[in-house]
Amino acid sequence: MQKTVAIEKVGHSPTLNTVLMVEEALQKAGEPLTIAELKRDLPRKVMHSTIVSVLGYLQTSGKILLTTKGIVWIFAPRAEIEAMKKRGIEL
Repeated sequence: MQKTVAIEKVGHSPTLNTVLMVEEALQKAGEPLTIAELKRDLPRKVMHSTIVSVLGYLQTSGKILLTTKGIVWIFAPRAEIEAMKKRGIEL
């Protein structure tokens, strides 16, 4: 008996450079951004579906929140967390 393997068609995947570019734009924003505002802030054009893929990844990895007011960067680098521990801030 032969097994049939279903091959899932994968659309365009964002490059690492695109993911990093979107991360940097969100970090620098300092306030919630809509997708349209994010697109305008990026140094080069990115397809809408690619931005949606990147935002999905960033939300899953705990780096952003998608709120009613827009996209908010929430990720705190490890060094900042360690500094808060040393100052006695309870996490």
